Amino acid sequence: MNQNSNHYLAEAPIGKLMMKFSIPCIMSLLVSSLYNIVDQIFIGRGVGYLGNGATNVVFPITVIALALALMIGDGCAAFLSICQGKKDTEGIRMGAGNSILVLVLSSIMIMIIFIVFREGILRAFGATENNIAYARDYFDIIVIGIPFFMFTNGLNSIIRADGSPQFAMISTLVGCIINIIFDPIAIFVLHWGVKGAALATIAGQIVSAGLALYYLFHTKSFKLNIKSFAIKASLLERILPLGISSFLTQLSIVIIMGVMNNVLVKYGAMSKYGADIPMTVVGIVMKVFQIVIAFVVGVAAGSQPIVGYNYGAGHFGRVKEIYKKMMIVEVGIGIIATICFEIFPMRIISLFGSESDLYNEYGVMAFRIFLCTMILCCVQKATSIFLQSLGKPVLSMGLSLLRDFVLSVPLVLILPLAFGVEGPLFSAPIADIISFLVVLIIMRTVIKELNTTVKKEEV
Repeated sequence: MNQNSNHYLAEAPIGKLMMKFSIPCIMSLLVSSLYNIVDQIFIGRGVGYLGNGATNVVFPITVIALALALMIGDGCAAFLSICQGKKDTEGIRMGAGNSILVLVLSSIMIMIIFIVFREGILRAFGATENNIAYARDYFDIIVIGIPFFMFTNGLNSIIRADGSPQFAMISTLVGCIINIIFDPIAIFVLHWGVKGAALATIAGQIVSAGLALYYLFHTKSFKLNIKSFAIKASLLERILPLGISSFLTQLSIVIIMGVMNNVLVKYGAMSKYGADIPMTVVGIVMKVFQIVIAFVVGVAAGSQPIVGYNYGAGHFGRVKEIYKKMMIVEVGIGIIATICFEIFPMRIISLFGSESDLYNEYGVMAFRIFLCTMILCCVQKATSIFLQSLGKPVLSMGLSLLRDFVLSVPLVLILPLAFGVEGPLFSAPIADIISFLVVLIIMRTVIKELNTTVKKEEV
C-alpha cells in the first residue's frame, strides 16, 4: 500500500479538510439518530404515547450496543490515523483486523446477554405496567438487529479513518431510507404497531451492514488477510483505550436514562402529569438532543483523522488551528440549537403526535430547561473527542464521565427531593456549566503543551 496516501492531511487547507471529513460524518451520525426519531414519530401517530414510552425503555439497549461498537471503531480509527502519520502500514493492517474481529464477537455476545435478561433489562429502564407489553414486542425484534447495528457503526469509524467518509455516510443513509419507507407501511398499512417499526429498523441495519462488509474488500490504506485477524492482546491494549471516551459517553447515556426514567416514573406518579407522561416526554427530548449531538460529534469525529495524522506527524501548530476552527463551528451549532429549543418547543413536540394539554405542558418545559445550556455541552463533547484524537484517553474519558455521569446522576437523584418531577430537568444545565469550566482548565494546559512543542521545533 502507498504509505503516503494520506499525506494531504498535513498539506491541504484545514477548512476544506474539515468539510470533506465532517459533513459525511455528520450525515452518518444524523442518519443513525433518525432511526429512533423516525420510529418515535410514526409510533406516536400510529400507536400513541405509550408506544413511544416503550421505545424509550428499549432505547438504552441500542445505546449500550453503540457504546461497544464506538469503543472498538473509534479506538481503531484514532489508532489508524496516528499510524498513518507515522507511516506504520503494518500497524494499520493488524489494528483494523483485530478490531473487526473483536467487534463481531462482542456484538454476538451482547445480543445473547440481552435476550437472556430481557425482563430485568426492561424493568431496570423504567417500564411501567401500561407500556411493558409494547416494550416486549419492540425489544424482541430490535435485539436481533444488534450485531448488524454494531458492525455498521464500528466499521463506519474505520472507513472514515481510511479516507472514505462519503462511503460511511452512504451506507448509513441507505439503511435509514429503507427504515423510513417501511415504517409507515408496517404501522399504518399492515397494522403491525411497534413490531412493524422494529422490523423496519432492523431491515435498514442489515442493508447498511452489508455495505460496510463490501467496503472491507475495497479499502485504501490497508489490505486485510488471515494474519490480520490473529488477536494480539498488546495491540488491543493500545487500541481500545483510545475509544474508551466514546464508550463512556454512550454508556453514561444509558445510566442517566435508566436513572432518569425511574425517577420520572416515581415522581411523575405523585404529580398531575402521572407516571407515563414525564418519562415519555424526556425520552423524546433526549432523542432530539442526540440529533444535535450528531452534528457536534460529527464535526469532532470527522476531524479526528486530520488531528491524529498531524499529531502523529508532529505538526502541532496545525493541530491547534484545527481545534480553534472546530470550536467556532461547535459554538455555532449550539447557538442555533438553543434558539430552536427555546422558541419552538411546541412545534418539535407536536411532530411526535397530538396528546393532552398536560403532555404538551411538560414537553415545552422539558425542552426549555433541559437543553438551555446546549452551547456549553457542544464545547465539552467536542473537546473530549479532540483529546481522544491526540491519544489522551485518560483526559478524554475523565471529561466525558464528569458531565454525563459524575454530575448528572447525583443531580437527577437529588433535585427531585426539592423540586419534584421538574427537578431532573435542571440536572443538564448544572452539569453543563461545571463541566465547561473544567474544559477551560484542561485545554489551557493542553494548548500550553502544544505551544511549547512548537517553539522547540522553531528553535
